[in-house]
Amino acid sequence: MKIVLTGGGTGGHIYPALAFAKYLKTVEQDAEILYIGTEKGLESKIVPAAGYDFKTIDIQGIRRSLSLENIRTVWKYLRSTAVARKMLRDFKPDIVLGTGGYVSAPVVNAANQLKIPTIIHEQNAVPGVANKVLSKKVTKVALAFHHAEQYFPAGKIVFTGNPRAQEVADIASSDILKSFGLNPEKKTVVIFGGSRGALTMNKAMVEALPELANQEFQTLYASGDIYYDDFKEDFEKYAIKANISIRPYISNMSELLSSIDLIVARSGATTIAEVTALGLPSIFVPSPNVTNDQQTKNAMELVDAGAALLIKDSELNAENLIQNISDILYDEVKYSQMQKASLSAGVPDASERLYKVIKEIIK
Repeated sequence: MKIVLTGGGTGGHIYPALAFAKYLKTVEQDAEILYIGTEKGLESKIVPAAGYDFKTIDIQGIRRSLSLENIRTVWKYLRSTAVARKMLRDFKPDIVLGTGGYVSAPVVNAANQLKIPTIIHEQNAVPGVANKVLSKKVTKVALAFHHAEQYFPAGKIVFTGNPRAQEVADIASSDILKSFGLNPEKKTVVIFGGSRGALTMNKAMVEALPELANQEFQTLYASGDIYYDDFKEDFEKYAIKANISIRPYISNMSELLSSIDLIVARSGATTIAEVTALGLPSIFVPSPNVTNDQQTKNAMELVDAGAALLIKDSELNAENLIQNISDILYDEVKYSQMQKASLSAGVPDASERLYKVIKEIIK
């Protein structure tokens, strides 16, 4: 199989594509993969580091307000579509898979113009603009949330889940907690607000630390690089506590998740895929700074399924943070119910499902 992957801007668009690429190489070792992204996007660092061929086009997102810059955006879109057509003619893929972000639009559109089969993958419960527009002409639309079905043509929809889920599900549990100075035998909650962190979460954690330090469970907290120094003095007071570990950032989160009991986090699509693949009960604090309140809608699928609790960012404080964590970890019946619900909501064979859809398209 020869496949072009395209998607960028955020890890939520890039990691599902790379997870599928990794799976594809296990079932078809001779598969040829080309990733098309942008030179300035996050994908320009992540994709080459993962060992895949990477080419770039020059494209930017459209402004949501009236702006002369949008004229430049249209020009770049037309030019990048032409550049993508040449790349596709040279590579001759069997199919093009777009995972979202504005870079995917000209690449998928170029494939449609060349009559190359196309499939887009939507990771969120509420789709982005690019995927909604592209869905009118692509061959199939793969979804990770049933809630997203209402936004796409019914005849094109396939539910596959997020390929990131299968990648995480395949990671075995380990003694990784020891590297954070924690006990692998003890119940553990991980709290983090994304790679950059979240101010509201940091404020709540500073207030919660005195009580968290005296709990029977242990806490691993990632503050985010941009906030660690601001709260460093408060954090260092708990550096010697046996059941508290605080880091600016956790680079090996995927490995860590298979060794913990509960997570408190933002509800991005990648996080949802990871926790459900492992059957982790969750407490979500959706980011209020996401278009269309995407993260709340992502979280609500798990809340409605009984797999997660939700705290609004504006309502987060030390008291309800500790109370919600305790309600789950100290109630074995509730924990077991949430664990089963999380597993039921997950799609641990997402890459396999997506692969079968693609094989059916190109046969």
